[in-house]
Amino acid sequence: NISYIEQKEALGLAHAVSVARDFLGEDKFLMYLGDNLLKNGIESYANKFIQGNYNAFVLLTEVDDPRQFGVAELERGRVVRVVEKPKEPVSNLALIGVYFFDKNVHQAIKSIKPSARGELEITDAIQWMIDKGYKVGAEVIGGWWKDTGKPDDILEANRLILEDIERDVKEGCACEDSEILGRVKIGEGVNIVNSKIVGPVIIGNKVKINDSYIGPFTTLSDGVEVKKSEIEYSVILEDTKINNIKGRFHGCLIGKGVEIFRSRV
Repeated sequence: NISYIEQKEALGLAHAVSVARDFLGEDKFLMYLGDNLLKNGIESYANKFIQGNYNAFVLLTEVDDPRQFGVAELERGRVVRVVEKPKEPVSNLALIGVYFFDKNVHQAIKSIKPSARGELEITDAIQWMIDKGYKVGAEVIGGWWKDTGKPDDILEANRLILEDIERDVKEGCACEDSEILGRVKIGEGVNIVNSKIVGPVIIGNKVKINDSYIGPFTTLSDGVEVKKSEIEYSVILEDTKINNIKGRFHGCLIGKGVEIFRSRV
């Protein structure tokens, strides 16, 4: 089950935790910013948080310009300092937006004040815990990490995911007079006629492709229909219809239920 709790004002990440205080109770919890994507997931880090009996545990990655992130300073695997978007970074280790906390973070949030930008910063809450002697750990993640806050980032994340897929064509795929080359994942109820698919590509369920070319690093979500068109390095979301388009779609991110067709006028 999923419960939604609205943060009615954008007053910071720590404020978001305070809004969810009653729901969280005394439990340990994960705060995962929704635009983060990690190749290896978070299970191993969650286990380290629990088994290491940490009060807080953060995930880090090395970045070229840490001034754009919250930054952590480590000593022997323990966090000794965190700073939000510092002008003079103490390290190149950026907080990626995945945090594990126990109940003590609630007292930390009650004890901090809004920052210069008027927000309750989660980094300030973490620093409060450090200063009070709580056990705050960290780990530099393995594998890739992507912040998908912009369209180009989503396309790059799609590319990274497709780099690792294996060929998997479900039974019942109706492929007539078509070529399917390379690492392609095809869902159920798919109909492909007189077309060429060149992987890596993911095709969802109940997709229809006619007289078209679907090139590398493309994802077609469930219910998409493509006719007489060419697409590559793109993400097309559910139930979108693309018909009779000249030129090739490249680097496109198209939402749900969109209709794109060439005018006859």
